[in-house]
Amino acid sequence: MFAPFSLPPRGGVLVLMAVLLVAAVFDFRYRRIPNWLTVAGVLLGLAMNTIIGRPDGGLVFSLVGLLVAFAVYLVLYALRAMGAGDVKLMAAAGALLGWQRWFGLFLVTAIIGGLMAIILVAARGRVKKTFWNIGFILSEFGHGRPAYVSREELDVRSPKALGLPHGAVIAVGAVFFLAAAARMGG
Repeated sequence: MFAPFSLPPRGGVLVLMAVLLVAAVFDFRYRRIPNWLTVAGVLLGLAMNTIIGRPDGGLVFSLVGLLVAFAVYLVLYALRAMGAGDVKLMAAAGALLGWQRWFGLFLVTAIIGGLMAIILVAARGRVKKTFWNIGFILSEFGHGRPAYVSREELDVRSPKALGLPHGAVIAVGAVFFLAAAARMGG
């Protein structure tokens, strides 16, 4: 049964939120997420799920979550829509949550991130420019070209890019994800 909105075990929630809150602070303050944090998150996820011993295999459960999260975010990284720290942070979340719960987190984070981006764009008076950029991105993808090659501001790694600290967005998304999972019956 596919259950992307079920609560993880209490220990998993505590570790997930601790890792994400520290990542949010680092990402907001320094615009980077440290490797020691993401590696610790992955190792804790693998260890916790192995120790808990799930009927479907704790280590396998954790590894599949890690790999699914890593693969999805690696594509976003390749498109220069996410940084490497974001990829590793979501891989850690996948190791902690498993792939199904991670997918729920991913959906909620995408919605929260989209809303936060709309607020940022409106606050900076860049609505028209953003719509133009979206059209340009779609046009370039239609021609098989990455948009960031022609327009530096479309590369998340560029200082000209208008971006949100995605580690903070993931942390906010996790709070909403956990609230939704609790509301839907755990």
